[in-house]
Amino acid sequence: MASRAANFCIDAHDPYAQTMWWAQVLEDFVAEPSDGMAPGDEECGLTGPDDRYLLFLKVPEPKTVKNRMHLCLRPTDRDRDAEVERILGLGATMVNDLRDGPDRGWAVLADPEGNEFCVLRRTEPEST
Repeated sequence: MASRAANFCIDAHDPYAQTMWWAQVLEDFVAEPSDGMAPGDEECGLTGPDDRYLLFLKVPEPKTVKNRMHLCLRPTDRDRDAEVERILGLGATMVNDLRDGPDRGWAVLADPEGNEFCVLRRTEPEST
């Protein structure tokens, strides 16, 4: 028997603000009003597909080094470049632009607390 991921935890200075920011970025993870989250909470999160959770946990120290694990996002209703611009408009920063034309590469962004994530092409590459 194997394990199944229940949730993904991300350290945060402000879990509530991070949760609200990521709720704008991810269409398939939502903040549930019944969770009763509020500013100042030690733990806040988003509910995703199959009741998976993206949790933001308060930690005292700031992020100082590159993430050991990160999210990769695939746009659903626009191309990669338009999604990168949308997320930058929400307050992300560009860490490394590895795009090579419309069909190759990805962009590495950081959320407001500096956690890196990638934005990939809209569709998965066809297997050969």
